[in-house]
Order: sequence, then C-alpha cells, then structure tokens
Amino acid sequence: MARRPLPLPSILRVPPSLARGREAVRTAGEGATDVLHPLLVIGRGLRRQAGWVRGWWAQTPKDRRGPTLFMLAAGVLVVALLPYGVLLAGLGLMGSAAWSGRRRAAVPTGPSEAEEARLRALYESLVPHLSLPADPKPLYAHDGDWTRAFPSYAFEDGRLTRLTLRYPAYFTDGEPESRARIEQLLHVKAGRGREFRFDWQEEENRLTLVALPPLATDIVAQRFVTAAGEAILGFTDDADVRRTIPVVHGEGRRDAAPVVWRTGPRSPEPHLLALGRAGSGITTLLRSLALQALHHGDLVVIDGGGTGEYAFLTGRPGVLAVESGPVGALAALEWAGHETERRLLAVNRARQSGRPAPEDTRRPLWIVLDRPSALAQLSRVQGRRDPQASLEGPLRHGRAAGVTVALGDHLDAYEGLGAGLRARARARVLLGPATVEAARVVLGTAPPTTPPPRTPPGRGYARLGDGPVHRLQVPATPDPHDEETTEAHRRAVLALLPAPHPAVSMVKPPATPQRPVHDPAS
Repeated sequence: MARRPLPLPSILRVPPSLARGREAVRTAGEGATDVLHPLLVIGRGLRRQAGWVRGWWAQTPKDRRGPTLFMLAAGVLVVALLPYGVLLAGLGLMGSAAWSGRRRAAVPTGPSEAEEARLRALYESLVPHLSLPADPKPLYAHDGDWTRAFPSYAFEDGRLTRLTLRYPAYFTDGEPESRARIEQLLHVKAGRGREFRFDWQEEENRLTLVALPPLATDIVAQRFVTAAGEAILGFTDDADVRRTIPVVHGEGRRDAAPVVWRTGPRSPEPHLLALGRAGSGITTLLRSLALQALHHGDLVVIDGGGTGEYAFLTGRPGVLAVESGPVGALAALEWAGHETERRLLAVNRARQSGRPAPEDTRRPLWIVLDRPSALAQLSRVQGRRDPQASLEGPLRHGRAAGVTVALGDHLDAYEGLGAGLRARARARVLLGPATVEAARVVLGTAPPTTPPPRTPPGRGYARLGDGPVHRLQVPATPDPHDEETTEAHRRAVLALLPAPHPAVSMVKPPATPQRPVHDPAS
C-alpha cells in the first residue's frame, strides 16, 4: 500500500491562488518570486550577501587576510559571550538578508523612443562616411542595426552626453582631415551649444564622445599654492591633470585643476607665447603671470600696445621697469640681454671653480612683453631696430641663466614674429575663438574638443611642449586702475602687490604711463 506524503506545515504551504499563477511568476524572473514565500526572499538575500563576501575577500590583499580573520573571530567570540548575542546576531542576519533579497523595481533598459530616434538619425548620418560599397558586411548601412555601432551611450534630460561608437578598420583614423570630418558631423548631430571631447582609440577602432561642462569663470587672481619655479596659467578639467589646488571663489573655497607651467633651469619649456584676438584675455594672462613672478623673482614689463594696463606695477619692489615706448623698450631689452650674459658667465665661472652659483644669479628674472608686433612696427616707423632682436640672448640662454620670457600678441601677428622666438617659446596658449587650422599652427596639433559655444575672456587652450592640449580658463586679473573693474577684483589684484617704495605715491596714475622709477638701462 503506497504511503501518502506528509502534508507541509501551514507556513510552508503555497496558497491555491498563488499555485495557479506559479507558471506566470516563474516566467517573470527571479525578482517576482517574493510573493511565493518569505524564505525564498531570505535565501536569495543570503546568496547575494555570500557573493558580496566572496568578492570582498578576493579583493583583500593577502598580507591583510590574517589580521582580518583575527578581527572577525574576535568579533564572533564577543557576540557569543554576550547575553542573547547569538539570537540577536541571527535576527540581524535574517533581517539584512530579507532586505538584500527583496523584490526590486524593474529598471528600464534601452533608450526611450525619442532617444532611439536621435541615435538612429546619428547612425544614418554616419553611413556615407564610415562605409564602402565593397564591404560585404558593413557596420554602417542604411536601415542597419545601430546597436552594433553604438555599444554604449548616455542621455541626460533628453540630450546625448556620452557615446561610444565603433568604426570599420578601413576608416582612415590616422588622417586629421578624416577625424575632423567625423568630429564636425557628431558635433552638429549630437546638439550644438555644448563643448564635446573626442577620444580616439585606434587600437580598438572606437571613438568616445563626451559632452563637457563649461569651465568655471569665477576664479580671480590670488596667491596660488605653488612651488618655486611654478606658474599657474589657468584652470582646466579635473580629469586632465593629476593635481588640484585650493582656490577662493567669492566667499567659498574649492579645489580646482590647474595648468602648471614650470620655469627655471630644469624646465623643458622655459618661455611662453600666448596668442589670441583682441579682447580674448592675453593681457589678463600676462598680468596674472607678472603677479605670480613677483613672489619669487624680478620683473621687467614692456607694454608694446602703450595702453598703460601695467602702470599699477610701477614702483613696486621687484619691478625693475615698466616701459611702453620704443626707446625705453629697447633699453630694457638690451639690459636684459646683457644681464643674461652676465648671469651665464657668473654661473660658468662658479661651476668651473667648484663653487655654488652667486646669489644674484639664482633669483629668477622675468621679461613680460605684450604686443611685440606693435612695438616692432612703431620702431620701424621711427627708424629704430626691431626690439625682438634683443630677445635672442634671453630666449637662447635664458634657461641656464634663470631668465624667463613671456610674450603675448594678436593671432594675426604670428607670422610676423621672429623664427627664433617661435622656435624657443614652446609653452603655447591660444585664447579666444579660433579655427582648427589656426589652433594646429599655434599649438602644433588640433584640440581634442570642439570650440565652446560661448568664449568668455581668458578662455582657450594651452599646450606645454609636446604634451596634450588642455582647455584653459585664465583667472580674472583686471587692471586695478580701470574704472570698469569691480571693487572685489580690484582688491584681489592689489592684495597680491608688494608694498610700494616710500617715494612712490598711491594716487592713480594718469592715462599716459610714466617712466619707471628704476630704469634697467641705467
């Protein structure tokens, strides 16, 4: 006689209403089994917790596993000795397992209808550029499968923020023209009004498009945390550099990613050339560098435009001269050339005799020259020598002599600059709107990002030698004597200046710059 199976306890018995829908629940997936029984939820939670423990144990370094086991064993012993410790620990474990194994809301996968329409339109626009008629299995084809070409993507508020696309191996990704054509197309189709970064991975035939946030424009001139021989050109994206420094913006503080230019005898790029259109912030950049140079060096400023925007430096300790006319500029540059030779000879004599370099040769000397093309044109009209010829010595031997040259000029004057100046000023900055061809000429390569939709003053790109091209935002450093300068910015700039000489009045200078208190040519 067959024995009848024992009935299940009531707590484990499945209700008839749920038994009828068992098959439907099974097809719904693991997350829908919560309704069958609480023990299934706890069991699934214990399985997830066990997987988490295995992953954590695998990531734990081997030299730390012994102390970790000792601490765990000590904790278990303490819990076991406590009154009701085992019971409370078991209840806590069951509660956490039930929470971990609970049914979770289904996360929608795949793009929405509007997002899918945008991705398909982007895919169709790439077909003429990334396909060949002779390809038997084209990755890009009209009415093709766009999911094969776009392995990953991301949207935010209905706008594409990140896209990774595959392209066929025969695409000429090594040619700048081919890259520029695809980047321009993606920029137009992905949405104007934003700045995009393109990361080409030639080994894997992939291109990643990322929408970049605008750079902050609220950082003003201040005392930056830098070492001797370092100057902050501006600030860039956090992911592009390995270093951040604290900065003050308004009444708050935050960390920002700087573009650090290293100067001095150990710098591979000891001289700087900054170019841009009128109003792009070239003078602001040179003012910022001049204020930073005063903290640990001497300064000679030559204002080729004659606008008087450096007159606030006159008479300050460390400022050897502030010149704006051809006569004073030539005298200052000739003195700088003789000073470079003197320093170089003194350093060589000291090294030959086994002594350290003299003290007066170790203090950095900065030559800040704004608008050399305008100064050269004025010199030619007056029948004088081109002031750029006097820069040959500081540019050639400035690295060994501790002399740093920072020049700024209009973008249109680039071809008129001397060949030696363009060859030795390897730290480059390009500010303001510029074409891809102009950026390639000035920086040596095209920027990896599209032009910004709005170009505030001081916005551009920087490249140090053969390094990568960084987005750049120069800290606001206006002329404190300008009537349009806000009070907060005026105080920020004046706070960086050393106390003036007693003989110099603090009254605002007239519009025409005066001769400096100390003339380097004397």
